[in-house]
Amino acid sequence: MTAQHVQRSDLVTVIGLEVHVQLETETKIFCGCPTDPADEPNDHVCPVCLGLPGSLPVLNEGAVEAAVKVGKAIDATIPEETRFHRKNYFYPDLPKNFQITQYDEPICQSGELEVSVEGDRRTIEIERAHLEEDPGSLQHVGGGGGIDTAEYTLIDYNRAGTPLMEIVTAPDFRSPSEVRAFLAELEEVLEYLGVFDAERDGSLRVDANLSIVEADEAEDGGDLTAETLESANRTEVKNISSHKAAEKALAYEETRQRNAIQRGRAVEQETRHWDESRGITVSMRSKEEEKDYRYFEEADLPPLRVAHWRDEIEIPELPRARRERFRAAYDLDEEAASKLTSTKQVADFYEDLASEFDPDLAATWVADELLGELNYRDMEITDLEGRLDEIARLVELVATDEITAKNAKEIVLRAMLDEGTGPDAIVEAEGLGKTSDDEVAQAVTAAIEDNPDAVADYENGDDGAINFLVGQVMQATGGSADPGTVNQLLRAELEE
Repeated sequence: MTAQHVQRSDLVTVIGLEVHVQLETETKIFCGCPTDPADEPNDHVCPVCLGLPGSLPVLNEGAVEAAVKVGKAIDATIPEETRFHRKNYFYPDLPKNFQITQYDEPICQSGELEVSVEGDRRTIEIERAHLEEDPGSLQHVGGGGGIDTAEYTLIDYNRAGTPLMEIVTAPDFRSPSEVRAFLAELEEVLEYLGVFDAERDGSLRVDANLSIVEADEAEDGGDLTAETLESANRTEVKNISSHKAAEKALAYEETRQRNAIQRGRAVEQETRHWDESRGITVSMRSKEEEKDYRYFEEADLPPLRVAHWRDEIEIPELPRARRERFRAAYDLDEEAASKLTSTKQVADFYEDLASEFDPDLAATWVADELLGELNYRDMEITDLEGRLDEIARLVELVATDEITAKNAKEIVLRAMLDEGTGPDAIVEAEGLGKTSDDEVAQAVTAAIEDNPDAVADYENGDDGAINFLVGQVMQATGGSADPGTVNQLLRAELEE
């Protein structure tokens, strides 16, 4: 594969997404089985989610409320009446051979989400977002565990019936990197709404439809006609579980299709499986069409009328709005504001700190020091639940000059995260209390008297010699003096 294959300017990549989001509810969407992870396969099941004869579904109100929140966040229309349908297919992951979903009357219609792609803002149209039940999970055993190489497959129905929201975009994406940016923004919005937990296994899965079309078929502005989209042979790529994996899978599929076109081969319309371990897509089956699912109304569930909930249900300030407010209120640059609004927990903690300490100091400690150390340890701020007051105390020690910022970061914060100890105990155990002004002044005088060569170098114009003298003072004070203050005192004394 060469870069020329991927970058032909006479071809345009067209991508649309179907994003399946697991909604955070205590029970499944149509029964009372828990959604918590089970210790054993097929443990959280009942006659309803197993599709046994005579069982009847009962809709989970919490799932509907979550769907309305998503609708408000993406500025979607919530119709006066919506209903459920049966989507018929014969695969073993749903034993009743149909999925309860929504077809032509989804709960959320005609929404949008604004994203930033390489500094440019774009609005992605969301055609619909609807409620449905999750199938069970398939575990491919033997032969490397690949869907095309496994010796046999096991089925776990613990996931069957888990509430999902499927978010369907228009084919507005023109590159895999745009897809990754959209998914990252969508995940932030869902997390702010409190309807989604990214830490849950399988909480976000993506099916992506990708086509390659001739560039001269695009209208001014890059839009494509319905006829062009309809005639394009598209592949659906399944088994994508993160925004990073989406970019990789679609980059591979984009290159595969462009190379086929370059060689004069037709691109088959099919469903392909993303094999993350091998970094390739593999053919699963010919792509189904809408008529193959034989949709019909779900007779066991009445129509849903919740349009008035849109005005009654409150949602929090969303990440983009909060990012812009942070930039204006705290004079933050875009990078810092993005870090500080990456999750609602991070943003809330920053605002708490900024209300007590200098906002710049608070931004440095949350965006750079704390998040940097957490990332190094593959931790999240949620791992510090119940301990954020200790981080606030550490910032207070720095703000009141009780310890140096260097010691706070390199010794105290790291020990807090690694050992679970509070900041005051670490400061006392390590003897990190800040040295008094008199002791620092004495150490400065001693450094000058004990290092005449460095003093001579400084007086002869070697400004770098001051760093050696600062190091001597820091060593003498056990690192508890402020380096900037030491530098100033040395220069003042040397210039007398």
